[in-house]
Amino acid sequence: NDGALTLGVDQRSIDGFSMDQIDKLIKVLRNKSYQPYPSKRIYIPKKNGKRRPLGIPSFCDKLVQEVIRLILEAIFEPSFSSSSHAYQGKKSCHSALLEIKRTFTGSKWFVEGDIKGFFDNIEHHTLIKILRKRIADEAFLDLIWKFLRAGYVEEWKFHQTYSGAPQGGIISPILSNIYLNELDTYIKEYRDQFNVGRKRRRNPKYRQLSSESADIQKEIKQAYEQGNNQAVDELKKQLTQVEETLLRTSYSNPMDSEYRRLSYVRYADDFLIGIIGSKKDAKQVRDDIATYLAKKLNLELSMEKTLITHASNKSAHFLGYEIEIVKNHSFRRNRLGRKQRLLNGKVKLKMPHKAWVDKLQKYKAIKMCADGTWKPKFRGYFQHSEDIEIVAQYNSEIRGLYNYFRLAENVSNHMHRFSYFMYYSMLKTFASKYRTNAKHIRKKYEKNKKFTVEYQTSKGTQHMHFINRSFPRIAGLSKEQVDL
Repeated sequence: NDGALTLGVDQRSIDGFSMDQIDKLIKVLRNKSYQPYPSKRIYIPKKNGKRRPLGIPSFCDKLVQEVIRLILEAIFEPSFSSSSHAYQGKKSCHSALLEIKRTFTGSKWFVEGDIKGFFDNIEHHTLIKILRKRIADEAFLDLIWKFLRAGYVEEWKFHQTYSGAPQGGIISPILSNIYLNELDTYIKEYRDQFNVGRKRRRNPKYRQLSSESADIQKEIKQAYEQGNNQAVDELKKQLTQVEETLLRTSYSNPMDSEYRRLSYVRYADDFLIGIIGSKKDAKQVRDDIATYLAKKLNLELSMEKTLITHASNKSAHFLGYEIEIVKNHSFRRNRLGRKQRLLNGKVKLKMPHKAWVDKLQKYKAIKMCADGTWKPKFRGYFQHSEDIEIVAQYNSEIRGLYNYFRLAENVSNHMHRFSYFMYYSMLKTFASKYRTNAKHIRKKYEKNKKFTVEYQTSKGTQHMHFINRSFPRIAGLSKEQVDL
C-alpha cells in the first residue's frame, strides 16, 4: 500500500525485503525473543485546529501486526454488535447513518456520546483481560502486550507507553473495537431493561374525534335515506372539519410515561443514542454510561461534549451529518386511498452548510469580501501543474464531498453551490497560470457548454471535462455502492 515505503525508526521499509527476513521473523517469534521497535510519532492536523498523533511502525512490525489483526478479526468480528460500524468489512459511516435512519424513528431526545481521548486512554490491563475471555494462548497475548508497551519515538527521544493504542498502528482499530464491544454489550443489556411497554396508550382526544367522525358518518347515511340533501351537505362540512383536526392529532399519547425506547449506534469512539422518553430518562442514560465507562473500562465520558438535545427542536451532529426528527402532520394517501402521516417522526439526514464552506476554506478556493460575502479565489499552488492535473484535482474534490454526503436530504442544493465556487475558482486558477482573465479562459476551454481539457495518449486525443452533473440524494446503498 501507499505506506509500505514509509521508513520506521529502524530506517527500513519494504524496499529490499526478502523471504530470508520472513524466515528470521518466524524464528524470533517461535523462540519468543521478538521485540517490536517503538513507533515513529508524527502529527496530522484536525478540523478543530488541534493535531492528532499518529504512530508509524517499522515494516517488520507492520507485517506481524497484520497477521495479529487477521487472527483477532477471525475470533472477535462475528461476535461484534450490529450497532458497531467502524473498521469492519461491509460496514462504514454510511451504514451507521442508514441504521440511524431506520431505527431512530420517533426519538424525542438525542444523547451525543464523546469519550475523552479514547485511543490514548485504552487501559492495557483491562484490554488483555477482555482478550483473555476468548484467547487462551498466553504467547499470543504476550506478543500483543509487547506492541502495546513498545513506546514511541518523537524527535529522536524515546517515550514509554503506559496506556492507549497508537493511532496509525495496524492492530489499533481491531483492539479499539474489541475494547468498546464491552460498551455495546452493556448498552444492549441496558436497553432490554430500559424499554417499557408494548405500544403507547391511545390519545383520548384522538379517540373522541374518531368517535365524532363515526357518529357524523351515521347521520349522513340516515340523511341520505331520508332524502334530506341539505342536511347531507351540512354534515359533510362538519365531517371534513373533524377529519382535518383528526389528521393533526396524534393517534397515541406522545407523553405516555409507560412507554420508553432506546436506540444506539456507534462508530469508533463516537456514539449516538435516541430516546423515546423524558429528559430525565436521557440524563439517567448518560450518567449510567459514564459510570460504566469509568468503573469497567477506565474511560471518561466528556460531560461538556456529551450533549443532550431535544430531537424536535435541534439536530444532533454525528459523523459530519445533522440528524433531525421530522415534525410534520402533512399527509399522503396510501394504496387504499387512506390519508396517513407518513413523514411525522421520521429521521432526516442533512448536510451542514458548514461542511462545504469549510472544504472551500481548506482548499483556499474562496476569500471573504469586505461586505462579509464569499468570493471564489485562484489556488496559487497549482501554478506549475498541468491543465489535466488541475481539472482532475477539482473533479476529485467535488466527487469526494458528494460521495460522502450523498445520503443527505439537501445534498443536491449544497453540492450545486460548492460546485459553483469550485468552477469559478478553477477558472481563476487557469487565468492566473496563463496571466489572463476568466472570460478568456472560458472562451478558450468551453466546448458544448462543458469546460474541456484535451490531452494526448497512445490512443490519440482524449478529453477531460469539469464535473457538470446533478447531485441526487441516494436513499440507500446497494452492495455495489461502496463507501467512497
